[in-house]
Amino acid sequence: MKIAIHKEGDSFTTRWIDYCQKAGIPYKVVDCYASDIMNDLKDCDALMWHHSHMRPKDVLFARQLLYSLELAGKVVFPDFKTTWHFDDKVGQKYLFEACDIPSARSFVFYNKKEALKWLDSTSLPKVFKLRGGSGSSNVELIKTRAEGRSIINKVFGSGISNYQAWSNLKERYRKYRTGKGTFSNVLRGVARLGYITKAADVKGREKGYAYFQEFIPGNDSDIRVIVIDNKAFAIKRMVRENDFRASGGGDILYRKEDIPLSAVELAFKANDVLKCQCIAFDIVFKDHQPVIIEISYGFRAPAYDSCPGFWNKNLDWTEGSMNPYAWMVDLVVDKVSQTNNRRVVAND
Repeated sequence: MKIAIHKEGDSFTTRWIDYCQKAGIPYKVVDCYASDIMNDLKDCDALMWHHSHMRPKDVLFARQLLYSLELAGKVVFPDFKTTWHFDDKVGQKYLFEACDIPSARSFVFYNKKEALKWLDSTSLPKVFKLRGGSGSSNVELIKTRAEGRSIINKVFGSGISNYQAWSNLKERYRKYRTGKGTFSNVLRGVARLGYITKAADVKGREKGYAYFQEFIPGNDSDIRVIVIDNKAFAIKRMVRENDFRASGGGDILYRKEDIPLSAVELAFKANDVLKCQCIAFDIVFKDHQPVIIEISYGFRAPAYDSCPGFWNKNLDWTEGSMNPYAWMVDLVVDKVSQTNNRRVVAND
């Protein structure tokens, strides 16, 4: 048994490798960008790749490679059920509705006339989102019909870039002003005013659809619950000052007492349906009940290193340090063992 790990993945990668080394799990580092990657994977039973929506090459083909390998019988992380909806809020709308998962009500239009007609009759405010983006990027609170018409005209006209330079600069400055960022990071934001990121260039301008989500007032935070292998850990992310967004703000609470158990329970129940290997749920409260805003298989590992423990599916709490990246590797190892055992039985 051997696991292939892509060499340039995001923050899970070094932790996977470290765990494999300590646990004596055979692995090798591979380059998924290489044209002969399939040949390099012949002696491996699995591939693990923390691909990113922010890396241009990953956007082009990461999921297609993983899906192809999964169809061919190799174990992959993330697999199809875990990642097809990654960085796709429109896809998540259909997923939540089809599976009857408690979520914020959302609205999507592929016709400008229909979008404008809806805007004239709906209550405001509403939250406008592009289908991609993380850390509250590409998210805007629409308070007036004029603002809504302007957005709709853009998405059914020239389109909107995935990278919003001014918004990015404002967020960098906010973090600097609140002691969560550096002045050099602000200067990098200034330098980026003149161009878009490579990933945004590859994705192209977002156009031809308008996606809105209901605004749920009264939340001073959201709860991010991550479920891996029937275990869950969570953080509470406070809303930015004079804003409505929590994701990416950097004001995080870690105490077990800060996490409503109802949010953890919803995350477990939702993943019983979704069957993801690893999934992060962004949850807020509507009429005192938890609802999901969006999901993502990936997250920035360092932000969760201070989590004091985790829950199991019975909502029993285990206090102390944990290694969720080891859980991911163990999932893959177990799946390889199950796959190999089935092959042995089939050949007998």
